[in-house]
Amino acid sequence: MRTPKGIVAVAAAVCSLAGVASGKEMKVNMKLKAELYDSGIRHEQIMALKNRIWDELDAQGVYDSTQYKPFPVASPVISMMTGNHDTVTEPATDFIACKDGVASYVPGDPKYTFKCSNLDLYDFKTHSQLGSASGRGAGSWGWYNHRSGREFVAIAQLDGTSFSEVSKQGKLIYLGRLPQYPTALPSLWREIKGYKHYVVIGSEADNHGVQIFDLEKLETVDPASPVVFSNDKDLAGFWTEGLPVGRSHNVVTNEERDYGVAVGFAPRNATLRAGLVFFDLKDPKNPKTLGGTGQDGYVHDAQCIVYRGPDRKYDGRDICYGYDEDSLTIFDVTDKKNIKILSNTSYEGASYTHQGWVLDPMWQQYLIVDDEYDEVDAVGPAADGYPISYIWDISSLESPKQTGHYKGLRKGIDHNQFVKDGFSYQSNYALGISVLDLRSVPKDPTGKGIKEVAYFDTHPEDDNVPGGGNITFTGSWSHYPFLPSGYIVINTMDRGAFVVKASKDLKKV
Repeated sequence: MRTPKGIVAVAAAVCSLAGVASGKEMKVNMKLKAELYDSGIRHEQIMALKNRIWDELDAQGVYDSTQYKPFPVASPVISMMTGNHDTVTEPATDFIACKDGVASYVPGDPKYTFKCSNLDLYDFKTHSQLGSASGRGAGSWGWYNHRSGREFVAIAQLDGTSFSEVSKQGKLIYLGRLPQYPTALPSLWREIKGYKHYVVIGSEADNHGVQIFDLEKLETVDPASPVVFSNDKDLAGFWTEGLPVGRSHNVVTNEERDYGVAVGFAPRNATLRAGLVFFDLKDPKNPKTLGGTGQDGYVHDAQCIVYRGPDRKYDGRDICYGYDEDSLTIFDVTDKKNIKILSNTSYEGASYTHQGWVLDPMWQQYLIVDDEYDEVDAVGPAADGYPISYIWDISSLESPKQTGHYKGLRKGIDHNQFVKDGFSYQSNYALGISVLDLRSVPKDPTGKGIKEVAYFDTHPEDDNVPGGGNITFTGSWSHYPFLPSGYIVINTMDRGAFVVKASKDLKKV
């Protein structure tokens, strides 16, 4: 058992090495990597802090979502067609415009007054309204049915996954839920990714495995009778053979190449060292393990896509951009039995390399990365507590360069981001969601041209603290920004799910 003294001593080493604030790429410090990251000490340190914060919030009743007032319902009544062509009614609710920097569905009550810019509020459902007895939101994903024109979202919670339709009016229509796998205990860490009309669901709970659920099942659900789906009868597929104890920190999919990936699967001392393990999705009913790698140890998150970009040597190759706690690690995973590391690069300010996304999947020249712990450690560009988006030039996959960064406008911790049409949509815990215009990056990769064009703060409890936000692990865990309607569904840890939409064309802001 590692002592707190040992954790603090090694953590101090990363602070001293990362104290320079210029923010450039650097070689991985292999001694520090072994002592702090590969050992699991840094991960244990973060987990201990998160659990302490969450236990305190739980004791205060923050995670009892029934305490939060639901979004108001107004008349008239409008009709909606279900998949079986039965007409049901949905109360029409006016959206709440972001006006003078706030949107409030309980005017005058600071608990329901959300700071914002260029994002209007269309709906809010508590976790209780979304079928959860426990609440505590985590990952999320969505699906658009091109045939019917309907949009659906999956919302991860402590006790399973909730499914809703996003109506044409931007309302969440609860349709049912899939409980956690019956051999597993509830877990806050539940992550979701999409594969065609399926969602792939992983969890940090032992013996959970990866659930594969067909969202087409939602097409025929009557909203008046939400369905609790069965793990025995309703799963399209289930995979666990590549997971030593049946758990994963996150799941990733590559739709173009028909596979899924589990990352951060315990334990670190197993054959693949909690790195990357791949499973075939061509037949979701019968997923097979394809191979994996533990060459760089634990991988916290990844984006795996077919390479298209300036590094012609790798054109058409299967590439995974790995976020490996202390570094950006780029893998060539074309041959799942013979995976190669193309580069392994750290950066000044690195505390816990968490997640990232390419700026343009059709021309992969730049990558945006977030670090989940640099604000807590108060190191590098984030030393003052404002979240940093790190910019990487990946013109050479073998030699990526960290060219600059963008500093957020309010204090807090960055967590999960996705890039769509040159805009980064970021779930930044207590800061809610922030939208950054990255279109200037190809001309100015220093980040000086990046600007925040919209935000919606889902956690008003810390609005008045110095810096405009708390450096803490609660609030917005994730969101889904890819629905064709433009609606963005935000999954929060405490309250439930928000639906927002841009007030105007963000390209013109």
